[in-house]
Amino acid sequence: MNKIYVQYYKSPVGELLIGVYDGHLCLCDWRYRKMRHAIDKRICDKLKAEYFEEDTEVGNHTILQLEEYFHSARRDFDLPVLMVGTEFQKQVWNQLMQVEFGDTSTYMELAKGIGNKDAVRAVANANGANAISIIIPCHRIIGSDGKLDGYAGGLEAKRKLLILEQDMFAPER
Repeated sequence: MNKIYVQYYKSPVGELLIGVYDGHLCLCDWRYRKMRHAIDKRICDKLKAEYFEEDTEVGNHTILQLEEYFHSARRDFDLPVLMVGTEFQKQVWNQLMQVEFGDTSTYMELAKGIGNKDAVRAVANANGANAISIIIPCHRIIGSDGKLDGYAGGLEAKRKLLILEQDMFAPER
């Protein structure tokens, strides 16, 4: 059986579960999210692996970059990422990576970005299945009406992440 090495990180907006498989980050997800079991099952099944608690270099590097992000010292992440999902999900997650730091987008814009404007609901589902939160910035997706829609880490975490990113653009005092 393959191993996914997991460790935990208590961020300022909630606890994250970090997972590393074969030197790649495959999990950076909210520890107490509603879909925790389904996400874990998908990743373990697709990688034919089990979770083992153990720190890794990539896991520690992920935590360091998240710390920098939360201290307004990092806008972009430089980590080896392994997306574990269907081809459609990966297409949506890659499109999410195009949403610039400090910007927001909508499910409709994501659907158009992948060339399928009729797939808004499927895009929203893929967004919700993202297991690499913050690094694959699903928090930057808002409703077409401008309101904050669901987020695995909770709407309060989403709001704080968006405020953090907006504050990094504020002029220094």
